[in-house]
Amino acid sequence: MKKTLYSFPILFFFLFIHSISSFAILNPIVDSIPMSDGRKLAADIYIPTGITQGPTILIQTPYNRTLYRFGLPLGIGLNVNTSNYIIVVVDWRGFYGSVAAAHVGAPSLGADGYSSVEWIAQQAWSNGKVGTWGPSALGRVQFQTAQKNPPHLVCICPLVAAPQYDYTEYFPHGCLRTEYLEQLDGLGFGMSPLLMAHTVHDNTWTFVENANYYPDSIRVPCFMIGGWYDHTIEFMLPFFAAIRTNSPLNVRDQHRLLMGPWVHGGHGTAQVGSALQGQLSYPNAVDWDDSLALRFFDYQLRNLANNWDTSPFVTYYQMGENAWQNSTAYPPAGPVNTDFYFYLGGMMNNTLPILNGDSVGLFYNPLDPSPTIGGPTLRSDLQQGPYDQVDSVESRNDILIFTTNTLTQNAVMKGSATVHMKVASNKTDTDFDVRLTDVYPDGRSMLVNDGVMRMRFRNGNTAADTSLLTPDLIYDCSFSLPATSLTFLAGHKIRVDVTSSNYPRFNRNMNTGGPMYPGNSLDSLVNPVTAINTVYVNHTNYSYITLPLVGFSMGVNELGFKNNPVKIYPNPATNQLTVYSEQVTVKEITIENVLGETLYRSTLAASTGSATQASTIDISQLPKGIYFIKVIENGNTFTSKFVKQ
Repeated sequence: MKKTLYSFPILFFFLFIHSISSFAILNPIVDSIPMSDGRKLAADIYIPTGITQGPTILIQTPYNRTLYRFGLPLGIGLNVNTSNYIIVVVDWRGFYGSVAAAHVGAPSLGADGYSSVEWIAQQAWSNGKVGTWGPSALGRVQFQTAQKNPPHLVCICPLVAAPQYDYTEYFPHGCLRTEYLEQLDGLGFGMSPLLMAHTVHDNTWTFVENANYYPDSIRVPCFMIGGWYDHTIEFMLPFFAAIRTNSPLNVRDQHRLLMGPWVHGGHGTAQVGSALQGQLSYPNAVDWDDSLALRFFDYQLRNLANNWDTSPFVTYYQMGENAWQNSTAYPPAGPVNTDFYFYLGGMMNNTLPILNGDSVGLFYNPLDPSPTIGGPTLRSDLQQGPYDQVDSVESRNDILIFTTNTLTQNAVMKGSATVHMKVASNKTDTDFDVRLTDVYPDGRSMLVNDGVMRMRFRNGNTAADTSLLTPDLIYDCSFSLPATSLTFLAGHKIRVDVTSSNYPRFNRNMNTGGPMYPGNSLDSLVNPVTAINTVYVNHTNYSYITLPLVGFSMGVNELGFKNNPVKIYPNPATNQLTVYSEQVTVKEITIENVLGETLYRSTLAASTGSATQASTIDISQLPKGIYFIKVIENGNTFTSKFVKQ
């Protein structure tokens, strides 16, 4: 198979991660494994000194088996003789050393996996016990192999992978994941012609999804390993729940799940099990994937009494607190859905707005899209994981930013956030993209996760579901973000960024209402037009995000408009505004415009013997418009809105 630009970073990763000096490489036994059709797959076999007959871990890869000669996974590196397992690495049919095995009508990858497992079991150096390991595509093929039920397959350990081929993996809410498909094409999978022929959910997708969802066919123990910054979360978690429920009774309680603070990997220094993930570091999560995978294999393949059978069903990393936690399922029981409403001026709190008519405009030019900075990306020239959005995303003029005040207690999130917005556009189609971020005390706005809605798909993904917008009519725009496990710490803020693009992670909407992918191009712009979109933030048409939080009360240091002890009059006002309170005795008063700019600030002390505090402010020089007045007392902020006329 022809090498591509996209495969080179994988080699660089192996060179880096194992600190190989002078390009030292391993020298495996090179063999070929006959398949059911008589053709053969290239295989490298690593047999540790001292093992005359032992258990085997099979790795099936489309990324060139010879790269593992620069260092084996599971912490083995160049020290093959320290391993308790024979390692067999096989090139997929049609890839690299197995190019010649490709032909029309060839057996499936699962069938080839079956043949590989059974061939290994017949070798003199094998004791007949075979397990499998591998990330991403190397993980998906393990499910396909297990579905075929080879007699000598004992267990599987897929990382950042699930078996499903699902419409929403490639077209979340109808919008193509541009960089994802570009990377898959670059790696030689050649999926774009088929996918671009089925850009809505049709009978082909129904067939494919049904054929690749088989939890009842996983008859061996499965240890799934994933990362909170990975793009497979939305498929891994449901499939793990399904095998815990639907796989054969004798194996259901043997499945385990590990979720760490990790990216998908494949290029760069951030990988499953590494400390550095994007711009954050998780040193106490280093190599948990390897250590627990080896414990799993030791129990299943070597029959060691290491208490794996009594280990928790789910082990997950609670980011923010940076602690490992356990549960029987994910998400665990306990989180309560908590709504945070968006306000004019960029505030976000738990109180429904009391005024009608408020909305905010959002400008979107497809020729200058909001850029993708970090996140669950795959393309090798993009960053993966948590990155600060301030400089490249939040500093632009094509974004709406909604932020809570400083948290006074931890907001412990476990599960999926859901965005609910009332929106409109002056065009017949457009996108709404949301990024959830964790705002640090130093101002960094670190990406947690993101999502998109292509508005013609607001009612569903089939052709019959789709419909264009009537310009300036208000529509519902609701969708869920991928699950996560993150504690927004006291002293931090929770933020939602709303844009109409996140490129190249998602395809750019041309806003024309016409064909989405002219010429079946993954990233074609034909006569794009600029859209003026609107998000409504008022009492009748309100927008908010729902977070699944554990034990959270009013932890946002912002009491908003409800039960506000601070009163203002008159409202609307022309020249003077009076602010008074019967509860607040020491306060600072600020006035901000809808852009969040502070136009007035005054610190007032309590009057001796008086419980009621009043202050008159000259607003005659303020331009006409809407303003927010904030009264701060002992760390609490009370916000009211007034109109200058």
